[in-house]
Amino acid sequence: MHRQRKAKILATVGPASSSPEMLRKLLLAGVDTFRLNFSHGTHEDHAKVHAAIRALETEVNRPIGILQDLQGPKIRVGKIEGDKISVQAGEMLRFVQTSAEGGKDAIPLPHPEIFAVISPGDDLLIDDGRVRVRVRGILTDELTAEVITGGIISNRKGVNLPGTILDVSPLTAKDRADLEFGLALGMDWVALSFVQKPGDLIEARALIGDRAGLVAKIEKPSALDHIDAIIALTDAVMIARGDLGVEIPHWEVPGRQKELIRACRLAVKPVIVATQMLDSMVAAPTPTRAEASDVATAIYDGADAVMLSAESASGDYPVETVTMMDRIIQSTEGHKLYRSIIAASQSSEVQSPPHAIAGAAADLAESIHCPAIVAFTSSGTTAARIARKRPSVAIMAITPHINVARRLCLMWGIHSVVSQDIHTYEEMVTEASRQVLAENFATRGQCVVVVAGIPFAQAGTTNNLRVVQC
Repeated sequence: MHRQRKAKILATVGPASSSPEMLRKLLLAGVDTFRLNFSHGTHEDHAKVHAAIRALETEVNRPIGILQDLQGPKIRVGKIEGDKISVQAGEMLRFVQTSAEGGKDAIPLPHPEIFAVISPGDDLLIDDGRVRVRVRGILTDELTAEVITGGIISNRKGVNLPGTILDVSPLTAKDRADLEFGLALGMDWVALSFVQKPGDLIEARALIGDRAGLVAKIEKPSALDHIDAIIALTDAVMIARGDLGVEIPHWEVPGRQKELIRACRLAVKPVIVATQMLDSMVAAPTPTRAEASDVATAIYDGADAVMLSAESASGDYPVETVTMMDRIIQSTEGHKLYRSIIAASQSSEVQSPPHAIAGAAADLAESIHCPAIVAFTSSGTTAARIARKRPSVAIMAITPHINVARRLCLMWGIHSVVSQDIHTYEEMVTEASRQVLAENFATRGQCVVVVAGIPFAQAGTTNNLRVVQC
């Protein structure tokens, strides 16, 4: 279970991958953290998968992360007579605020929150933007809109409103029930959908507390407008390029991805690049060259993790997809230009003592050719600060808390180990040597750089650096 790469793989579990046998194959192929998508499946389904992953964790004696992805509010058209209608560019349509079935003369849009904030000139994107209409007139419970891009409007298709902030909580009644269920199971991460503004995270944080890490999914343009505040309030970020790419121009997505990765790295928060990374492997044993380049680009950008969705959840080749992603990451990280590109993307950092110690540890380990840096951490912060520097040497995080070890499975370059708590300097030296030898990160006689916070077991106090001979 000693990975030969730094970036992590997050894979979605679904019908194609939910059996204990398949979960084991995916783990061995390269999955570091499993994603349970609560937009699908029952609580019983997810509980079985969770139990199987925890049993697998015990079997392989390695921490495994589990991420719960909440569905969030879904904005959709209502039920259409005959199941669908065809609309042409230039046509005028009427949308009404009703739950009753409707047709072309009165398309149901049962969302009062839309009618409360929509303005003439705003666009509605239906079915992931396949149909685009522009609002021309508004009454209390209906609006007229001109078709800009024609197509088919079918039952219950999703509606996006680029540039419009809806007065709606990102946590629906279903999400609240799912969240409580997931936290009771022991999820390591919770991903929050439909984040529009910093305040959306406060409600979720109050419910989650410190029981799991909070992941903000960036899929709305308004979130980009407040991204620094959102990053400050969350524990990790997921760049949900599918929904984001519907609401902002496609050509802006690559640049936004780079900006978000850079901002998260500066803030010492893990960042996940998600959506359609190897999408053709849902039905084919190999990806397109463009998809392979897409994964490689995320790695060159410095992403902590890359995610598989339908590829591993419902595709025909889940194991092959994980294997392919693992190979692309390894090849990219081994390329002669990788280190220089990563170094060039390093942003200026706040020179606090903890950051300086972590940075010095990375520089020292590379300059004296140590095989590993050992970080003793109670909260994961010490290890994360070292990972932020993206050193070429391995990072081993030693923690007494299994929940911290599991969360670190999403962080770039970190190999987490659960060990007993240490109380003295001598215990730190002895345990560092024992663990790097046991995990095959070093051989007898080699030196490793050890970083810790003293007093021990006090979160956030990265203040000590030492070179230890094994």
